[in-house]
Amino acid sequence: MIRDKDKTAPSKPKLGKGVIAIAPPSFRRERALLKRGVWPVAGCDEAGRGPLAGPVVAAAVVLDPKRIPKGLDDSKRLTAQKREELFEEICATAAFAVAYASPARIDRDNILRASLWALAKAVHALPVMPQHVLVDGRDKIAARCDCDAVIGGDGLVLSIAAASIIAKVSRDRLMRRLAEDCPGYGFENHKGYGVPEHLAALDRLGPSRHHRRFFAPVVAAREKHHPETATLPAAAPDLFDGASPG
Repeated sequence: MIRDKDKTAPSKPKLGKGVIAIAPPSFRRERALLKRGVWPVAGCDEAGRGPLAGPVVAAAVVLDPKRIPKGLDDSKRLTAQKREELFEEICATAAFAVAYASPARIDRDNILRASLWALAKAVHALPVMPQHVLVDGRDKIAARCDCDAVIGGDGLVLSIAAASIIAKVSRDRLMRRLAEDCPGYGFENHKGYGVPEHLAALDRLGPSRHHRRFFAPVVAAREKHHPETATLPAAAPDLFDGASPG
């Protein structure tokens, strides 16, 4: 027998089998710091650790608590169109800075150190130095303030999510420009990641000056095209090594 209260009780939304509900990032950590008088608080993240070509791009963002764009999320959960829309909203409402670690720096320092360098560079390029930094990942950065590393932070912390969008869109735009400088590799499509299209181009053309010299597929292409000396064309200059405030 079904009780009357069961008839009128609102039904709970059902998720498909195997589907996990993912909560959007929140402003909880930033708000807690703000209540303690700690402000500005910056979120920072990078894009481009995994690709075979192009720089790592890092971003730092200080959101305005009264003007937080709606729909902020980990950039990987958003469509390209939504990222572009949110990029413009963040630029219009928040303080931000972007920094680049060139392929030459990645070759010299390794990808982790180059990424942490770029993250710190972005933080220090902000218009106002933050009192606290929240950075995505396991590693803290060398900032002149307190810093918390948040694993999975781009999906948990709104400021980090905003930084992930700024970093991703900035890097995608840059890779489209590099595609014009080095046609044939498809940078405009895969943004330097090791997809079949890119690997085929590497095998056909050999490495460009924008490739990271010591990533395995690049090494293999170098050895094929330069078997005697196994040398690459001169690395791109530290053209992207630096930062710019928003």
